[in-house]
This record gives sequence, C-alpha cells and structure tokens, in this order.
Amino acid sequence: MQAITPAQLDDWLRQETADGATVPVLLDVREPWELQTASVPPGPGYDLLAVPMRSVPARLAELDRDRPIACLCHHGGRSAQVARFLQDQGYTRVVNVHGGIDLWSRERDPSIPRY
Repeated sequence: MQAITPAQLDDWLRQETADGATVPVLLDVREPWELQTASVPPGPGYDLLAVPMRSVPARLAELDRDRPIACLCHHGGRSAQVARFLQDQGYTRVVNVHGGIDLWSRERDPSIPRY
C-alpha cells in the first residue's frame, strides 16, 4: 500500500488528476467526536467524505472504484487498515495519509487543533 504524508498530498492530487476528469476523495475515517475536535477543511482538488472506520464496509457503495482515495485518521493506523480493506475489495487507487490529522496540523495547517 502506498503512503503519503500530508505535505505530499498536493503532489499526489496533481498526479491523480492529470487526466483532468477525476476528482480524488479524501476519506476521513475518524469518529464523529474526532471530526468535531479537529477537521480538515474541504479543499481544492478533492472531495471530502467522512465515514467512520467501522461504517466503511456498509457504506462501500458510496466509494467509486475509479476515483483515487486518500484515507485519513488521527495518526495513520486506522486509515492504513481501511486502505488495505479497500484494496482487498478491488480499489486500486488508494493511499494512506501517514501521520493523519496530527501531522496534517503540523505540516499543512497549524490552525487545526491537535488532540
């Protein structure tokens, strides 16, 4: 499984949108209370979708197999498990955001609270 850091997200987005037709998904797999504590803002170049890790199997139909998906959690452990699960389900354009929202706050946006 490929992993990127939050600082590498922009490069990954450019690579995945080279065809000009695809919009990647940033899949935040944290719990609702975590999203209330610290959230990534919607950004240019990707759609943001929040689906708690335990709900991903039941909500798999919401994820287009042809779209690139970057999985995000608190530090990267849960998102790595979801990325592996998605790959096992036949999703081929999946990466894990290593370091999660915690590293996102340090590398990309210090206004996002750390917890």
